[in-house]
Amino acid sequence: MPATDETVVHVVAGILRDEAGRILLAQRPPGKHLAGLWEFPGGKCEPGESPERALRRELHEELGIEIGAIEKLIAVPWRYPQKSIVLDVYNVATYAGSGHGREGQALRWVTLAEIANTAMPPADRPIVTALRLPSHYVITPEPANDDAEFLRALGNVLGVGEKCIQLRAKYLATSRLRVLAQAAQKLTQAAGASLLINGHVELARELGLGVHLPATDLMQLRERPLGPLAWVAASCHDEHELAHAAAIGIDFAVLGPVQRTASHRHSPPLGWDRFAELCARAPFPVYALGGLQPQDIGAAHTHGAQGVAGISAFWPGRG
Repeated sequence: MPATDETVVHVVAGILRDEAGRILLAQRPPGKHLAGLWEFPGGKCEPGESPERALRRELHEELGIEIGAIEKLIAVPWRYPQKSIVLDVYNVATYAGSGHGREGQALRWVTLAEIANTAMPPADRPIVTALRLPSHYVITPEPANDDAEFLRALGNVLGVGEKCIQLRAKYLATSRLRVLAQAAQKLTQAAGASLLINGHVELARELGLGVHLPATDLMQLRERPLGPLAWVAASCHDEHELAHAAAIGIDFAVLGPVQRTASHRHSPPLGWDRFAELCARAPFPVYALGGLQPQDIGAAHTHGAQGVAGISAFWPGRG
């Protein structure tokens, strides 16, 4: 995260898609910082210029296009050895013009899968994560005695289109959890969804799944516990935990509680303003958690979140 006592360069970038859904990348020219790497097109904000106006100007100057509606995707604070930046990134819903490199830069249209193998500046990698993640992060309740019923409920969740699931089973014996996780893995894979296990790093590694780290587990780690192909997420409640999550290289976090909840009635809620303040310091996507419903997605996006996370809001019979 950028230090508070240094000059931070404010940069904007746009996510442009063609009719096939491919995303436009531009190559940084020789002589510039990180020359040769591929990035999402954009540029620096001028003094006193809003990010939205800067994006419209930069994409016209660089690509010869006029953009229409835009929506904030993520803000990435990043410290390079040479400088610190804040990168504001927007999804561009509509634009006019075919797009060409007006400054001699090479351009490529690529799929989201192809981006994974593309050499990019480090600050652009959290953007790729944000593009891959959905707006909802579904957390399961603790499994009861009937695993078949639990899996039926999971199937219903996947059937309505949810794509990222955290299997939260803190009290199951590892032997039972392994069997349940394997069954859940088959369901999520068939639905094209991702599955993370709460807390069990070794089991996640064994099964080839992602892991979600409780805050206490997160703070005991000194490096990322899984390789780059598996999701690593964490629960965070304050700036100290968010900073440690960034230091070990997690992919995304949940932050809360935003509002007071029955299950954590003694935990003071952050509120949206404090959530937004903390979220702006995190160099990765952050889900809002705590007393939220799917209809809160607009407020979550307005305050910088990737989306909303929860149990009761998404799990059948828990709402």
